[in-house]
Amino acid sequence: MKSIAHIVAFLGIVFPLSVAGAAELLYNGVPLPDPWPPQDRAPTREPMALPWLEHPPAVIPIDVGRQLFVDDFLIAETTLKRVSHPATYHPANPVLRPDTPWDQDGTSQSHPAPTAMVFSDGVWYDPADQLFKMWYMSGYTTATAYATSKDGLHWEKPALDVVPGTNLVQKIVRDSGTVWLDPTDPDPKRRYKMFLYAHHAAKGDLSIYCSPDGIHWSDSIATTGPVGDRTTVFYNPFRKRWVYGIRDYDHTTIGRFRRYWESPGVPDGAQWQKGQAPFWVGADKFDAERPDLKTPCELYNLDAVAYESVLLGLFDIWRGQPQDRAKPNELCVGFSRDGFHWLRPSHAPFIPVSEQYGDWNWGNVQSAGGCCLVVGDRLYFYVSGRTGVKGSPASGESATGLATLRRDGFVSMDADEQGGVLTTRPLRFQGKYLFVNADAPQGEVRVEVLGEDGRSLPAYAAADCIPVQGDKTAARLTWKNAHDLAPLSGKTVQFRFHARSAKLYAFWVSPETSGASHGYVAAGGPGFTGLTDTVGDTSR
Repeated sequence: MKSIAHIVAFLGIVFPLSVAGAAELLYNGVPLPDPWPPQDRAPTREPMALPWLEHPPAVIPIDVGRQLFVDDFLIAETTLKRVSHPATYHPANPVLRPDTPWDQDGTSQSHPAPTAMVFSDGVWYDPADQLFKMWYMSGYTTATAYATSKDGLHWEKPALDVVPGTNLVQKIVRDSGTVWLDPTDPDPKRRYKMFLYAHHAAKGDLSIYCSPDGIHWSDSIATTGPVGDRTTVFYNPFRKRWVYGIRDYDHTTIGRFRRYWESPGVPDGAQWQKGQAPFWVGADKFDAERPDLKTPCELYNLDAVAYESVLLGLFDIWRGQPQDRAKPNELCVGFSRDGFHWLRPSHAPFIPVSEQYGDWNWGNVQSAGGCCLVVGDRLYFYVSGRTGVKGSPASGESATGLATLRRDGFVSMDADEQGGVLTTRPLRFQGKYLFVNADAPQGEVRVEVLGEDGRSLPAYAAADCIPVQGDKTAARLTWKNAHDLAPLSGKTVQFRFHARSAKLYAFWVSPETSGASHGYVAAGGPGFTGLTDTVGDTSR
């Protein structure tokens, strides 16, 4: 089957239109494999193949989002060094603790288990109310509660009318759940979606609920096909599909892993049968065993979200079950450019478990639904952790904490004091203003633009570029005789970055001088009017 696509420009963004009988072409020029989703993989510890690297597009459209250097998709050649960066725990942790009577309900391994933790659930910024909103497990598996914050650090548990006098929004005995803010649904009563593994689900499925405000939830509108208890859901806006990461287990191969199912709506297409969902992803051979446990790793959970021009995935890696502490799960990071195949630039912990008994996160670090928020020039990752009970696998107190990262800061391409270059593959864009996210307090970043013949264009030479210096998450580049890229809009070019004593995180071409990327901002953030960046740099 040949790949055929028509590209149209709309509001400065390039969108692919699939043609009947042709492979679906994505926003980034990547054609989806046929059949879709891929069906031919058995559970394995081999890392996933990456079709977009094996057969990259001849010309890559870059009108959707900041362009991240998490892999070589955008890179033709470079002398810069790729470096992965972990998130950093906030000193105010934990930011949400189990401090209400209803948070004290439930036990773990016969021990008290006060709980106020995201177990996926969700943390979102709602632009309608200009509030951070969090849904979390209140009491160990006993209920779902709601909290709000004006700054993402100080959280309040409002008294609601669902269970009068409490902040509970659902009193259903539960395991894992996902809450999703869905601005795409035309029905305001379905603005929020909840996918919950309820303990009364004897056959093992997710119950789906809707809400206009995240507080008052409908009765279950549907149930899914069969799932394991830590199954989670995310929305892929690049393809307008709901994706179910179905937890499964195979004791003969890789233990816990994920199966894949997608549907165009909620609950449309969520009634799969056992055996229909193909193997998706698990832990791989590069996930290191803990020296104290010597247990092959497993994939305990995967939460995902659209971030700028990629899908961001938080991989919760299970490294074994000690008998004397809660499971030391921790989070690693991955990225996808087609929604199915995952690249993991580093297998080192992105948000680690603590090794210090008494810490709030001594056990079982888990991610939140929505993964992260964009707050000025930082990304906010809310995670749960458990104090554990020394000498027991019990959870102890379970709370919610915060880790942060520089915006786009997952991976940098680094240049030393001698300098280096990075040349992109051929690109095409409809915008006119070139921006970079770079850290060069003692150095600089310059850019030259190459034409289709690979030669430097006269007005866009490196020597004429006004260098970016200092630490800036959104710095606009200009040249002495060219203040923008308007003459090159719609044409095929390459960018050659010249960097010295600098870290380069991302680049993008915007239709606006504000630097709006028109990419996705994960679970939102202050200053944004929705879940895409139409406003530009919010850190100023």
